[in-house]
Amino acid sequence: VSFELEQNYPNPFNPTTAIVFTLNRPTDLNLVIYDLLGNQIRSLLSGKLSAGRHTAVWDGRDDSGRSVAAGVYFYRLVSSEFSATRTMILAK
Repeated sequence: VSFELEQNYPNPFNPTTAIVFTLNRPTDLNLVIYDLLGNQIRSLLSGKLSAGRHTAVWDGRDDSGRSVAAGVYFYRLVSSEFSATRTMILAK
């Protein structure tokens, strides 16, 4: 296994949540938030990251800086070698 994507914490969350993942080696990746319809809400990370444990924080805002509605969202970590998706709940 070249990576591990953990459950966000806290979950449910308001106003912010931490998404923790571990990489066994440096890799190019994207970490993106989606709504229930599969629409991209926010790109949290994009690019090459070093091996090790990383934390990304989402503040419940979209790519334009607007607060999103309460509800269920997905976060997806993708590279050329792997992908993983988990669910989180934004409570208002």
